[in-house]
Amino acid sequence: MLRPPFARRFPRRGLAAFLGCFMIGNAQAADLWTIAQDALANDAELSSTQASFQATEAARDVQRGTLLPQVSIGGNAAHSRIYSSSFQGQQGAQVPGQGADAAAAQDDTANSVGLSLDAEQALYDPSRRAQLERAEREIDRDALGVDAAAQQLLFNVANAYFEILRAHDILSARRAQEIAISRQLEQARERFEVGLIAITDVHEAQASYDLARAQRLAAEGAMQVSFEALERLTGHRYDSIEALDDEVPIARPEPADREEWVALAMANSPLVLAAEAGVEVARSSVEVARAGQRPVVSAFANYGWSDTDRSGTNHQSESQVGLRASLPLYTGGSTQAQIRQSGFLLEASQYDFEAQRRDTIQQVRSLFTRVNNDVETVEARRQAIVSNQSALEATRSGYEVGTRNIVDVLNAEQNLFNAIAEHAEARYDYVLGLLQLQQQAGLLGPDSIQAVNAWLSNDERVSLELPDEANDSPVMNIGERPQVPS
Repeated sequence: MLRPPFARRFPRRGLAAFLGCFMIGNAQAADLWTIAQDALANDAELSSTQASFQATEAARDVQRGTLLPQVSIGGNAAHSRIYSSSFQGQQGAQVPGQGADAAAAQDDTANSVGLSLDAEQALYDPSRRAQLERAEREIDRDALGVDAAAQQLLFNVANAYFEILRAHDILSARRAQEIAISRQLEQARERFEVGLIAITDVHEAQASYDLARAQRLAAEGAMQVSFEALERLTGHRYDSIEALDDEVPIARPEPADREEWVALAMANSPLVLAAEAGVEVARSSVEVARAGQRPVVSAFANYGWSDTDRSGTNHQSESQVGLRASLPLYTGGSTQAQIRQSGFLLEASQYDFEAQRRDTIQQVRSLFTRVNNDVETVEARRQAIVSNQSALEATRSGYEVGTRNIVDVLNAEQNLFNAIAEHAEARYDYVLGLLQLQQQAGLLGPDSIQAVNAWLSNDERVSLELPDEANDSPVMNIGERPQVPS
């Protein structure tokens, strides 16, 4: 079975090393690939998922250790004091003031030391072996969880990156719109002052200008907020990022058949594979519960040595080798209850797998359709800019000769700048939709990000003006990284 990009290229422990190599990223990176490296090295949620996976690996080693020989050594040292007494009787002789029997008492003290060595080896322990098997299945499941988290992070980085570019393009359109309507307002005032138009035309222009200004302010706020998303993912603030090139290849996704994408998702999606691995974990739990009613056989050996300074007693030692077996006969019904409980959990995991499978199929089909629609939408939006530009020029000409009014001109300008903003949004919708389709199919990896990174232009950068003091120190500094205890 194919594995998702991270799990396929980097087995369990190698995955952590791969993600760790991204620590070399530049805090002022300007392209998508370098920012993705920063995120993989610094994202807290991914790091938490990795640590949980390593804990699962350690749990497997814990279970494996229970099947290996168990050896222990013990020792003791003690000081003891012994009190003893006896009654003695003597015929015909009595001591004044005493009875027929006389009491004799004797005290004794002793120091003792002892050593013991015990060893045990499980020969047949189905419960422990079933627990080890379950730990192995949990590792498979959690490794896919790391893969899913890494792919989700890559998409989140791309989404945050292109949301900045989207906000920048919309802001550029709104600024241009505000300037254009501002000029139209000035012209309207001048024409009103010489008596060429009515005051209502000035009011219409003022209303359009106020709306354009409000839209520009909203776009500026969205621009600043969009930069904050990258800081949350990477822990760094970026002075500028590269813009999307005008000549982005807008093409339909390959393969061109929707059901082929579904098949890829069923074979590669870490979410689907993790849900399937969850079924195996639950099935292993059933075996653990059933093993609770089977016998346990182990071999044991022990050696003991002791010595004391009590008079008349020498040191002694003993050793023993043998087999030990046990079989639970009655556990109050708890074993059967555990079998039923794990059976229901297995059934629940099977339903979870089926739900995840259906959801992934639906997501892949919807995204495939959306990406194909985005291909046509981008071209339609580009043509809409050309059409609205022609309409604006015609409307302005009609306004100059008196066949059109200022409201028509303002509406035409509004339509043009809306078309420019919508074209920008369509381009980013296409890029993000393509990446999301790859993510749902389990194919989003470093190669995908590098391919999109090639669409960026080195000649044009998008920056956000911030106060100088904001860049004096790293943002979101939460202190030293957590350390694994020695």
